[in-house]
Amino acid sequence: MQWKFCSQMQQYLLLPAILLSLSSCTPVQEDPALPENGMQTDVPAEGSGNEDPENGNQNEGGHENQDEESNENQNEDQNEDQNEDNMMESNTLKLTVNGETFTATLVNNSSTEALKEHLAKQGELEIRMDDYGNMEKVGSLGFSLPRNDRQTTTEPGDLILYQGNSFVIYYDTNSWNFTRLGKVDKVSTREQMLELLGGKGEITVTLSLE
Repeated sequence: MQWKFCSQMQQYLLLPAILLSLSSCTPVQEDPALPENGMQTDVPAEGSGNEDPENGNQNEGGHENQDEESNENQNEDQNEDQNEDNMMESNTLKLTVNGETFTATLVNNSSTEALKEHLAKQGELEIRMDDYGNMEKVGSLGFSLPRNDRQTTTEPGDLILYQGNSFVIYYDTNSWNFTRLGKVDKVSTREQMLELLGGKGEITVTLSLE
């Protein structure tokens, strides 16, 4: 009887120790929303300044391409302006008839300056011409030039502006009040000028500066 009582007392004393041991072994649950160190990780927001370096490089490359295109366009414009200036400085006019080209030397006046400016900006000019008075070929320019009319006696090869809007190539002599534009190079006779013009009849003359 005494032994049973002692055995029961031992069981009662061991029970709290067993419960305490079990409680110390129970795992502690952690908050899954927090990292192990207990601090939240900052997530960069859009537009926070942490751009993708590859995208940044692409944007820089785009700006560089735009700058290069702008520079190329400026260079082209400058080259075109330079070409126009060079053509304006020249007093040589090219005339082409039936595929054959010959040259004339222009005089210096406001009429030839305006003609050169037109050709430099608009390019070559085609003029349909026909004979008149057995001494010239004449055709309309299609626009007007400043007039510098004075009494003039023509010779074969003279280039004349008549009434401000007609282009005339003389192959014989005449005397009238009109504007001298220039003279065909290396021409002094009627025969030489008619040969360059392809003889009598209607022709198309192309004027150019280059």
